[in-house]
Amino acid sequence: WRSVMSGKVEAIWTKRAHGGVMDSADQATLVEGEGLGGDANFGATRQVTVIEKEVFDRIEAELPDSGPVMRRANIMVSGIRLEDSRDQVLTLGDVKIRIRGETRPCELMDEQCPGLRDTLDVHWGGGAPGAERCPTACLALTRRPSRVRRPVPAARCRGHR
Repeated sequence: WRSVMSGKVEAIWTKRAHGGVMDSADQATLVEGEGLGGDANFGATRQVTVIEKEVFDRIEAELPDSGPVMRRANIMVSGIRLEDSRDQVLTLGDVKIRIRGETRPCELMDEQCPGLRDTLDVHWGGGAPGAERCPTACLALTRRPSRVRRPVPAARCRGHR
């Protein structure tokens, strides 16, 4: 049994270089075991970082000059809770992402907006790093909720290695 939540991909970003500019995209190609095509972290251990829109709605109330792109993540979802989802699989359409744990915010957060690092450093606010567990697939922004599945234990995910 899998719990299906109504959620959607809200934003996709790639970065040209480590510490570089984040570029917004309408879609991205995710390659199993490698990450987002064209992203500076392609082939790295942290292949993709996922954040929650709801976290940034709360943060923007506290820090009006902040924005989700400042977190420097690749994918922002809504309708899904990432907290405590370590070693579970998040399904975004045809894309499966194994959540490896919590992403701790770094000093780059405060360089963009003073106080952002501490604000993100509670309840998995910095998001979750993951690794693709699907053949090459395209992830696209949607205008309507899509079948975004709550993270499930990796052992229960078909295709998990």
